[in-house]
Amino acid sequence: MTAAVFSTTDGVLLAVVVALIAASAVLALAETSLTRTSRAKARELLDGGHHGARALKRLVEDPEGFLAPLLLLVLLSQLVAATLVGVVTAHLFGAWGVAAATAFEVTVIFIFGEAVPKQWAVRHADRSALLAAPLVSAIIGFPPVRWISRLLIGIARAITPGNGRERATPDVTESELLAFADVALEDEAIETDERTLIRQIIEFGDTVVREVMVPRPDVVAVDSSEPSEEVLEQAIRAGYSRIPTYHESIDDIVGIAFTKDLVRAVRSGGGQRPVGEVARDAHYVPETKRVAPLLREMQRGRFHLAVVIDEYGGTAGVVTLEDLIEELVGEIVDEFDENEPLIEPLGEGAFRVSGKMPVVEVNELLSAELPEDDDWDTIGGLILARAGHVPSPSETVEVDGYRLTVERVVGRRINLVRVERAAGEQLRFSSEDETAESAAGRLP
Repeated sequence: MTAAVFSTTDGVLLAVVVALIAASAVLALAETSLTRTSRAKARELLDGGHHGARALKRLVEDPEGFLAPLLLLVLLSQLVAATLVGVVTAHLFGAWGVAAATAFEVTVIFIFGEAVPKQWAVRHADRSALLAAPLVSAIIGFPPVRWISRLLIGIARAITPGNGRERATPDVTESELLAFADVALEDEAIETDERTLIRQIIEFGDTVVREVMVPRPDVVAVDSSEPSEEVLEQAIRAGYSRIPTYHESIDDIVGIAFTKDLVRAVRSGGGQRPVGEVARDAHYVPETKRVAPLLREMQRGRFHLAVVIDEYGGTAGVVTLEDLIEELVGEIVDEFDENEPLIEPLGEGAFRVSGKMPVVEVNELLSAELPEDDDWDTIGGLILARAGHVPSPSETVEVDGYRLTVERVVGRRINLVRVERAAGEQLRFSSEDETAESAAGRLP
C-alpha cells in the first residue's frame, strides 16, 4: 500500500493536536499545583501580597469547584488529541497508523501533557499555583464549563458513599502538625526548643486539670480558725504566697489566705485574728476541666490558684497559674523547689522515674508502651492498680513486658520507681539528643 500525501488538512489537524497537548499541559500543571496547595499556604501567599493569591485562596477553599472541570478538560484535550493523531496517521500510513497513534499517545502526550508539567508544578509549587489560579478561575467561571461541572459534581456526590454529608477531613491534623515540626527541625528551619514548645502547645489543649494539679496529699492547707500570725510562719517556711484554708477538714476549703494579707494583718496588730477572717474567696474547678479554658479564666478573673474538686465534691488538689504555664514551657524551679529529677538514666537500659510522672510522658520519652488508662495517670498509680495493694520498697511488678521496681515509698505514696524491660531490647531516650535534664525540663 502506498503512503498518502501529507495534505493541508493533515497540517491543520496536527496544529490542533499541538494546541490541545499544550492546553492539557497547562491544565495538568494547574491541577497538581492547586491540589497541593493548602488553605494555610494560600492564606500566607495572600498575606504576602502575591499576585493571584486572592483567586488561589478562593479555589483551595472549595476544591470540588475546580477539580471536576479541570479533570474533564484534561481528559477531553487528551482524547481529542489522540483521536486527531489517529485520523492523520490512518490517512498517511493506513493500518499502521493505529500503532503510530498508540505510540504517540503513550510517549508524547504522557511526557509533555502530564509528566513534565506536573513535575514542574511539584518543584515550583507556589509559583505554579499563583500562575494557574487566575486562569482556572476564568475557566470555571465560563458558563458552559460551570454548568457542566455542576452537573458532574452533582452526579459524583450522588454516587459517593455518604452522599457528601460526611464531615470533611481537616487540612492539617494535630499529628501532621507534629510531623511538620519534626521535619522543620531536621531541615534546621527551627531549633529543638522551638519544636518542643510547638509539641507542648498542641498537647496543651488536650490536658485536663487532674494531670497538672498538686494532688491532695501535697496540698499545704490550714484550719480557718488558726491565728494569722501562725499561718504566716507556716507560709514563710513552706515558701508559699497563698495557702488554702478549710473548715473542719480539707474537703471543705473555704478560702485562700494571701501572705501579703497576713503580713498586713500582723503589722496592724491583728496577729491573733483567725485566718478565715483574712482569707479571700476560693475558686473551684472540676478535675476534668481542660487547662486551656482554665488559663483564660485565671487571666480574666485575675486569680492564681484554684481548688480542684473531684466528682464527689471532695478536694482532689489545687492548681496554680504556675502549674499551667509549666505545662507549656517546662518546669519552673525557684529557690524553694527541691530540684529532684523526674527521670534519671541508671545504665543498662534502666531508668529511675518519679512515681508522680505521667505514664504518657514515660512512654513518649522512652518509646515505651506502658498501659494508659482512665483509672490511673502516673507510674505510681499504674503500680497500685496492678499490684492491688501499697507495695513495699524493692517489690517488683511486671506489666506488659516491663519490670517496675519500687525503690522508695513515703507513707502510702510510691515515690521512686525503677523502669526497665523484662526482656529484649533495652529502654533508651526516644531522641538521640535527649538528656535527663532536657526531658525533665518539659515535663509537668
